[in-house]
Amino acid sequence: MKLFTVAEANALLPTVRVILARIQRAHKKIGSYHEAATAAAAGAEQGGGGFDDGVRYAAFLIELTSQTAELEALGVQLKDYERGLIDFPSLRDGRVVLLCWQIGEGDEVEWWHDVEDGFAGRTPI
Repeated sequence: MKLFTVAEANALLPTVRVILARIQRAHKKIGSYHEAATAAAAGAEQGGGGFDDGVRYAAFLIELTSQTAELEALGVQLKDYERGLIDFPSLRDGRVVLLCWQIGEGDEVEWWHDVEDGFAGRTPI
């Protein structure tokens, strides 16, 4: 697990924003196929299945997976696709905590929380 300082997390935010935007676009597109994918899955259980835009749906799944993997390769933890909520593992007072940021919060990480507390336990840095 990579550990970030606040400065390192802030320096990575421009890159993270771009990746998160791609993740959100792909996630939204995948959501638009929910009914068709559900029907195709039900049909597959009966020996049929598939839908007209199946190839595009698969492309969006691949995009979502690859962008999520890119974010994780940077050491950033994705917590919520729709909100663009991420955490940067960090050390605070000798223990691992999470620096918390989401799309729309500005150009710097301003919050942290204990691993067990999650978003509800956010505290200003």
